[in-house]
Amino acid sequence: PSSRFHRPPPTVQNLSTFILLGFPGPRGLQTWLFLLFLVAYVLTVAGNLAIISLVGAHRRLQTPMYFFLCNLSFLEIWFTTACVPKALATFASHSGAISLAGCAAQMYFVFSLGCTEYFLLAAMAYDRYLAICLPLRYGSTMTPGLSARLALGSWLCGFSAITVPAALVARLSFCRSHVINHFFCDIAPWIVLSCSDTRGVELAAFGIAFCVILGSCFVTLLSYAYIAATIIRIPSARGRHRAFSTCSSHLTVVLIWYGSTIFLHVRTSVESSLDLTKAVTVLNTVVTPVLNPFIYTLRNKDVREALRRSVQRK
Repeated sequence: PSSRFHRPPPTVQNLSTFILLGFPGPRGLQTWLFLLFLVAYVLTVAGNLAIISLVGAHRRLQTPMYFFLCNLSFLEIWFTTACVPKALATFASHSGAISLAGCAAQMYFVFSLGCTEYFLLAAMAYDRYLAICLPLRYGSTMTPGLSARLALGSWLCGFSAITVPAALVARLSFCRSHVINHFFCDIAPWIVLSCSDTRGVELAAFGIAFCVILGSCFVTLLSYAYIAATIIRIPSARGRHRAFSTCSSHLTVVLIWYGSTIFLHVRTSVESSLDLTKAVTVLNTVVTPVLNPFIYTLRNKDVREALRRSVQRK
């Protein structure tokens, strides 16, 4: 009789396959989502490749600012490639099956590339600070060697930052449903499925996200505080507009990226609002990468001129 009142603990299973839930709905909705994600992915890859090609083909664009932009464009291609093709396969097949190893690899690359973007945006903010606030020392300070070290450091720090959370996540055991409530292998829904003690994973993920976002945000805000103070002191309106135009594209990208990712990664609870988290993730994994090339093209005079010359040559 006592067995009726004492439920045995759940059996721990090392699941080898998970199911990505994606966006449940009728077949018509799946078709529209497939087309939306496909168009966004094609535009992202084509737009960022175009920027890399333009910078490589025009000597005038071969400066530290555009070197960082090429790194950002290269990152955006791989960042969206890490999650969108699998989402397309989920929409098309309606199965969403992914192996444990594939899920862990996708999670690692998505978050490593995301961390790298924070560091790259901070490096670009520092570059704009030197160009606007210390123009006479810019050439001697932001040398090709320094810009290369800043870019390499961004990549190394981005891929190193996620190592500890990834190692802790890989040690989790699963005894609940194998359905992941997302269109890619995010950390939050993975933690919800685990029957292990996840407090260490949650704390590590929150701590890394907090440090990466806070550190890069501090550098970016400090740089733009000095930039704003310098622009205000410029006597002519034309001079102020010219100075601001050199950093407006980067500032727009920063606002979009930080606005979406701060909500996603700096939170203390992962068991609530998974559907809202999934919707906001579309903004920084699908929408933001496709907007960046257009932001830098439409708002940057040098890039527009280089694009115009390339079109005229053809």
